[in-house]
Amino acid sequence: MWVTGANAALLTDLYELTMAASYFEHRMNHPATFDLFVRHLPPHRNFLIACGLEDALSYLEDFHFEDEAIAYLQSLGLFKDEFLRFLRSLRFSGEVSAIAEGEAYFPEEPVVRVTAPLIEAQVVETFLLNCLNFQSLIASKAARVAIACGQRQFVDFSPRRDHGADAALKAARASYIGGAAATSNVLAGQVYGLPVSGTMAHSFVMSFEHEVDSFVSFARTFPHNATLLIDTYDTLEGARNAVRAAKLLEPEGIKIQGVRLDSGDVAGLAVGVRHILDEGGLGHVGVFASGDLDEFRIAGLLARGAPVDAFGVGTQLGVSADSPALGGVYKLVEDPQGPKIKLSSGKRTLPGRKQVYRMERGGELEYDLIALEAEPPPAGGRPLLECVMAKGRRTSPAPPLSAARERCRVALAALPSRLRALEEVVPGFPVRYSEPLSGLLEVETASHLPKGPGL
Repeated sequence: MWVTGANAALLTDLYELTMAASYFEHRMNHPATFDLFVRHLPPHRNFLIACGLEDALSYLEDFHFEDEAIAYLQSLGLFKDEFLRFLRSLRFSGEVSAIAEGEAYFPEEPVVRVTAPLIEAQVVETFLLNCLNFQSLIASKAARVAIACGQRQFVDFSPRRDHGADAALKAARASYIGGAAATSNVLAGQVYGLPVSGTMAHSFVMSFEHEVDSFVSFARTFPHNATLLIDTYDTLEGARNAVRAAKLLEPEGIKIQGVRLDSGDVAGLAVGVRHILDEGGLGHVGVFASGDLDEFRIAGLLARGAPVDAFGVGTQLGVSADSPALGGVYKLVEDPQGPKIKLSSGKRTLPGRKQVYRMERGGELEYDLIALEAEPPPAGGRPLLECVMAKGRRTSPAPPLSAARERCRVALAALPSRLRALEEVVPGFPVRYSEPLSGLLEVETASHLPKGPGL
C-alpha cells in the first residue's frame, strides 16, 4: 500500500481526528493560526535548511477524505455520522505563509504558518510535520556534505538504505536542494526532474572471467560516460586494468570517464590510483569515492590531500545517521480570543502571528529578528515568511527545484564562516525578539501563571 492523494488525509494521528470531532460537536471552527518550528537544533548542527514546502502545499490543495477513508473511520466506532458527513466534504481553505525552500532557518522561527478554520488547521498537523521535518533534516545534512566537499560534487546514493520508498524519493529531492549534483534514484529523476547518475556494482565485474573484460564491455555499452568500479579484487590492480581497458578502447574512440573506489583506505588508495592513471596517460579520468561516507569522512579525506574528484554519499545522507530526527512542532499561537501561549517546562511557545526578519551586513547574516506581524518592519530587515497559499490554493506556480537549490547555495555562502563548521559552535546564530513580541510574551506568561490567595 502506498500513500497517495486518495488516502493521504488518513496519514494523521488519531488524536487529530478525535479533537476535530469534539470541536465539531461544540461548534468550534473559528479561524486559528499555528506555527511550525523547531525548539532546538539537532546535535552538530548550526543551521537548518527549509525543505518540503512544495510537497506540503500539494497535499493541502488535494486534501479530502474519500469514501473508503470515511468507511474505515466509521468502522472504528468512534465517530458520529454527522461528523463523518462533515469530513466527507472537508477541504483545506486556509492561508499558508512559509520560509522558502532552500533558505536557512534557526530555532523558534516559524518555518510555516497556517491560518485556517480550526478543524482544518488541526487535522493537517501530522502530515505537515512528517513532510517538513524529514525533508528539512535531509536537506540540512546534504548542505553539510556540500560544505565538506567544497568545489567537488557529490551524488545521493541513499535509496537502498532509506527508511521506505517515499523516504527514498523525498531524500533525493531534499539532497538535491541541499547541494547534491544528482541522485542514483531513477524514480526521483522522473518525478522531480533530477539528474540521475550511476556506475556499476561488484556483481557486474564478477560476472566476467577477467576484470578487464568487464571494464571493456561496460565502456562499449556506455562509450561517453563509463565510470569503472575498481576495488572488487585489488584496488591498485583494478586501476591498472582500467588503464589496460582504456588502451584497448582507444582505437574505437572510447574514453573512460572515471573510476570508483568503494572500500579500504580511500585516502591512501586514491593517491596510488591517481599515480597509476596518470602514468598510463589517463590524466583526464576522474577518481570517484563512495562507501559509507559522510561530511566528516569527506572533510578528513580532503584534509589528507586525497585526490578525489567527486563523492557518492548514501546511508549517512539518506537517514541523517549522526542525527536522525528533527523535532519540529506545530503549535497554536492565535485565535479570535487573541494570542495563545504554551508554558510547559522546556516547551514554551511564542504567542501571536509573527514575521521573521533577516538582518544582514555586507552580504553576511548578522542576526534574525522575530517580530509580531503587525509591527512595522525593521530598517534593512528582509522578511522570510511569504504568503504561499490563500483560500486553499497556491498563490503562484511551484518554482523549479533548481531555484531552491540556488537559494540554498546563496544561504550557505551568507552564513558567518563559523556556522559552516561541521561541529556545533557556541554561541550559535543570534535570534532576537522584537520589543513588542517580548512585551507580549511577558504579558501572556504573567496572565497564565497561578494567582496566590488574595491576588
